[in-house]
Amino acid sequence: MNIAKEMRKPIRLIAAACRDMGIGKNGQLPWSLPKEFQFFLDTITAVSTPGKNNLIVWGRVSWFSCPEKVFPLANGINVVLSRKLKSVPTNAHYLCKDFGSVIRLASEPPLCHFVETIWLLGGPEIYKEGLEHPWCDLIYLTDIMADFDCDVFFPKFDRNVFTKQKGFPGVPDEIHEENGIKFLFQVFKKETQS
Repeated sequence: MNIAKEMRKPIRLIAAACRDMGIGKNGQLPWSLPKEFQFFLDTITAVSTPGKNNLIVWGRVSWFSCPEKVFPLANGINVVLSRKLKSVPTNAHYLCKDFGSVIRLASEPPLCHFVETIWLLGGPEIYKEGLEHPWCDLIYLTDIMADFDCDVFFPKFDRNVFTKQKGFPGVPDEIHEENGIKFLFQVFKKETQS
């Protein structure tokens, strides 16, 4: 049983959502916030153990909306989750057809020895599956304090199960402003059942 416990990896969701929980429009972010995007990149590539990497899981639309100049990502193993794609896209390392395949990839040899955290970058279906998975412990959800026209949304989650943290390590508490848009970094932590 100890081996199985070692293979378990924390699953974390990261997104930015406007007032109505919108996260995108026509396969793109509806806002331009370079500081917020830098925080996103710094968060998904941070590892606490040298030699470890994070498994960074992208839906097809999220993957193709990311500027190519950000690749390669430090400490990142990129997985694109798609039922439509037939081959691994440029700059990605793996292609998985379903969420279960992603979990197996991270928790079985050889990657289980190298993966520290599984980061889910969307879209909504991937977030939903992540929220329901027992390994999910944190949601990094930037509050974009404005209204935007969006066609994809971050899924609802139980705020009694995932509670907003104060003074979370590495996450600024103050409201930021960029290009006339205010935003606030937030982390929600899953309360463990005792």
